[in-house]
Amino acid sequence: MIPAAPLSQHPATSAAPAPRWQQLWRDAVRDPRELLSMLGLDAAALGVSDEAATQFPLRVPHGFVARMRRGDASDPLLRQVLPLDAEMRPMPGFSLDAVGDGAAKAGHGVIRKYRGRALLIATGSCAIHCRYCFRRHFPYAEETAAAAGWREAVAAIRADETIDEVILSGGDPWSLATPKLAELTDALTTVPHLKRLRVHTRLPVVLPERVDDSLVDWLAALPWPVTVVLHANHANEFDATVDAALARLRGAGALLLNQAVLLRGVNDSVDALAALSERGHTAGVLPYYLHQLDRVQGAAHFEVPDTTALALHRELAARVSGYLVPKLVREVASDPGKRPL
Repeated sequence: MIPAAPLSQHPATSAAPAPRWQQLWRDAVRDPRELLSMLGLDAAALGVSDEAATQFPLRVPHGFVARMRRGDASDPLLRQVLPLDAEMRPMPGFSLDAVGDGAAKAGHGVIRKYRGRALLIATGSCAIHCRYCFRRHFPYAEETAAAAGWREAVAAIRADETIDEVILSGGDPWSLATPKLAELTDALTTVPHLKRLRVHTRLPVVLPERVDDSLVDWLAALPWPVTVVLHANHANEFDATVDAALARLRGAGALLLNQAVLLRGVNDSVDALAALSERGHTAGVLPYYLHQLDRVQGAAHFEVPDTTALALHRELAARVSGYLVPKLVREVASDPGKRPL
């Protein structure tokens, strides 16, 4: 996702140094050729696209790069972030707003698609830019719930008593400094019909240093049950630093789930899917959704046919315990929920 503003828009106070995670964020790799040089790979041979990188910039933290296999052009983590010529080929059926976010706006940065839930576009910033991102063309500068101190977003939720769950999304909501998150949740405590809080985040996986003392303290003090929905697509995204961050989140009382996207060349084998579920479970995370690709412009080269997806899902169910099988779904604009395949 393209940052709505530089990270420096949310600085630490001048009295204290910036948290370590913010510095690691700023130090992220942003040049595709630098990334490939670090891995011993040739940019020209891989079809790296400067135009794609200009339209949707590369961003990947060094810690995530360290989990990539050196010399492997097919590394599943590399494939998720590398801008390629394939992104610039127009494909029928692929659009700028693949899931109908625009039509579901219910206030500044508020999206209402499903009964009982309100999704807040908390920010446009992410620590990593995934090439298949369904919001890669979203107008974050115009539609961010954090604008004006969250007032319009919170007012929209307070005015609708059918909303009992708020989902923080983005971008990545945990790209915001913890005091900014506390500003929101303090405001949400004035909403009497709110029962649950959900956070959709990739940061504990791609930048586990984000799970610092201040974030854990904030999380533990929240008055609602909290579900943290992570996003990992491959078992290699987990390492000891991620495990430690997830343990801290569980210790703060959060339920941890994972949603993945089925991606050609990344996880489109039963071995990869089984390893993802099993490795996540080792880290205390249960699989939630396996999404068919949202057909956003620039992501067609990741698409896996429905027939293949269904066959993989059946094979996965035959291999692992039932609680390790995510729901295979697609998001369809105007549907009342995720559509099972």
